[in-house]
Amino acid sequence: MEISGKVKKIMDEQTFSSGFKKRELIVQTQEQYPQPISIEFLQEKADLLNDLQEGQDVKVSIDIRGREWTSPEGVVKYFNSIVGWRVEKMVPVQAGTAPANQAPDFQKSTATPNPASLQADENDLDDDLPF
Repeated sequence: MEISGKVKKIMDEQTFSSGFKKRELIVQTQEQYPQPISIEFLQEKADLLNDLQEGQDVKVSIDIRGREWTSPEGVVKYFNSIVGWRVEKMVPVQAGTAPANQAPDFQKSTATPNPASLQADENDLDDDLPF
């Protein structure tokens, strides 16, 4: 899955006594109702956030993970986490230009074709089908 938006905040890296490390990225989605989404980057993936800056447009590849926890009182609770594994910096599109990987948007013609021009001359057809 992917989440796109603007980098709202990049948290400091946390390192635990076990050697485990994580870093959180907050991405503000850009939709009708923007959402601040917290994404964790674990172990060596935490280094992916080193070159990011707040305000940058990004596309983050994520996995959603869930886990079950039983409290000492026997109550079972469920938790979800969003874990990032790739970050792509997005280049803002200038007004009037199309991204390099997007085909130009051509206007559709509303003119009605001439029926005579739609008829094919039998001599123009290459019939190389075996049946």
